[in-house]
Amino acid sequence: MSLEYAILGFLNYHPYSGYDLKKVFDVSIRHFWPADQSQIYRTLGRLTEQGWVKVKVVEQTDRPDRKVYSITSAGRTALRDWLTAAMPHQEARSAALIQVFFAGQLTDEEILAKFAEATQGMRQVLERYEQVPHEIEDYVTEIGSPREEFFWMLTLELGIREMKTQIEWMESVMQRIRNKKHPSK
Repeated sequence: MSLEYAILGFLNYHPYSGYDLKKVFDVSIRHFWPADQSQIYRTLGRLTEQGWVKVKVVEQTDRPDRKVYSITSAGRTALRDWLTAAMPHQEARSAALIQVFFAGQLTDEEILAKFAEATQGMRQVLERYEQVPHEIEDYVTEIGSPREEFFWMLTLELGIREMKTQIEWMESVMQRIRNKKHPSK
C-alpha cells in the first residue's frame, strides 16, 4: 500500500513516466522502500483505475510513445489523507536475525565468517547511503524546496544511524566470539 503513496508523493512534485519514477526511486528512497520497474507500472495502472493518477501519451518519433503520469485532485486528497493519518506500525521482521537466533548450531569459525561477510555488505550499503545527497542534487534543484529536502534527509539520517548501529553490533558480536565470551558446546 505504501508504494502507491510514494508514487503519489513523487507525482505531486512533478509528472513522470514510469521509467523516470524508477530513476527517482533509486536515488531517493531505495534505502527504505525499493521498487522494481514492474511494481511501479502495475501500481500506476491501479492508481489510474482509481482515478488518482491520469496518463498522457506523448508521441515520440525516434522511440516508442511515452506515457507521462500526473496526480489528480482525488490523488492529492488521498495522499494528504494518508499523510495526516497515524504513522503505519510495522512489525519488525528479519531473516538475518532468524539466522543469528539459530547460529549456536554453527562453529565459531562459521559464525565469524557469516558476520564478517554481513558486516562488509553493511559497509557497502553505508557507502551508498552516504552518496545519496549527491545523487539527488538534480531533484532537490527541480523541487526547489529546502523544507522538502530537510524531510528527505531525515530518512537518510535514520538509515545511516541504523546501519552504523548494526555494524557496531556485528563487530561487538565478533569480538565476543573471538574472546570466547559465550557458552561453548
